[in-house]
Amino acid sequence: MEKKILIQTKDLVKKFGEVEVLKSLSIHFFEGDRVALIGQNGAGKTTLIRCILGLYTFQGDLKVLKKHPRIDREYILNHVGFVPQIPPPLKMTVAEILSFFSRIFHVSQENFIEVANALNLEVEKHLNKPFLKLSGGMKQKLLIGLALGRNPKILLMDEPAANLDPEARTIFFDMLSNYRKDSLMIISSHRTDEIEHLINRVVEMDLGKIVVDKPFEKIISS
Repeated sequence: MEKKILIQTKDLVKKFGEVEVLKSLSIHFFEGDRVALIGQNGAGKTTLIRCILGLYTFQGDLKVLKKHPRIDREYILNHVGFVPQIPPPLKMTVAEILSFFSRIFHVSQENFIEVANALNLEVEKHLNKPFLKLSGGMKQKLLIGLALGRNPKILLMDEPAANLDPEARTIFFDMLSNYRKDSLMIISSHRTDEIEHLINRVVEMDLGKIVVDKPFEKIISS
């Protein structure tokens, strides 16, 4: 059975001023893919993720679930969960964030809390705290809860375990290994040893281009 394409790009270009960060990038990501997106800092990994999320304008063709990420951003974000490397400066309390996400995505707050608590956050103790006052690890646990708690079709994660303690990292990767099998998971990471049990494909970027795109088993056998 042919796998369904969930994200596709053709000749995707992203410039910041005169600097071309993505250079005629063409790639497909499929249902069931577990992708390690690797490359040095400045390779274009985060820029690609932000284009997929509709955060940047771009040239060329990019479709997410057959939709344009800028024009159909609301639809796409309903089906995409995102865990950033650097937590956003949300000026809300934990309770306000949970309420906001529950309202806009029509998902019970309990779904978010269940995931975050599984990572040992103990959300109920921090409901009245401003998000900005949480530690880096606590922020990351909440953001993971907000992403996975919606059970989205696509998971985009940019160094998602960077601020997690060792126990939470183990729990988090176990969650990912049991995540819905029809989803697409793209994990940008510098530590492929942590995620090698999760992935079936490695995509390496360098200077805005795809330089490696292989099944993971071919990487380790070469």
